[in-house]
Amino acid sequence: MKYLFFAAITVSLFSACGTNRKAQVQKLNYTVVPDGNSKILNGYINRSIIEKDSAFPWFAENMKWGQADPAAINAFASKKDKFSMIVFGGTWCGDTKNLLPVFYRLVDKSGYPDNKITLIGVDRSKHTIEDLHTKWNIINVPTFIVIANGKEVGRVVEYGKLGEIDKELGQIVNSIP
Repeated sequence: MKYLFFAAITVSLFSACGTNRKAQVQKLNYTVVPDGNSKILNGYINRSIIEKDSAFPWFAENMKWGQADPAAINAFASKKDKFSMIVFGGTWCGDTKNLLPVFYRLVDKSGYPDNKITLIGVDRSKHTIEDLHTKWNIINVPTFIVIANGKEVGRVVEYGKLGEIDKELGQIVNSIP
């Protein structure tokens, strides 16, 4: 009986300690700022909020266009357990409106899990809660940051160097051992 009690306590402790930081960060915490004819989401958001809000028709419309890079799909699919993503974007920003759907097409085609993506909305000054814009040195949006072993291994800012963010993200992910 004493052994069973000890085992139950041990399992409880490991379960409590096993809560990963990522899950804690994923909690939604954002404000909605009316901005003329648009709506700005500032803070921790997720794809579902953007998809379900009629203020953001651009997301569904832009998801219809284009194909994800096959090599990037393969990289995301084969290494999905080795990295996570932090994405900064502005729901008011034309580049975010174009590129966030490109990113999510890649996510969808590769089967990359949504719970490994931290999506952060910024205001027009590119500021966000908890001073995250400063901590992550966000100058322009969208910014897609690849994290492996708790460290940034690469990022794509706006359209990147090639104008193909999915391809560039695939190259970064492929570089992860």
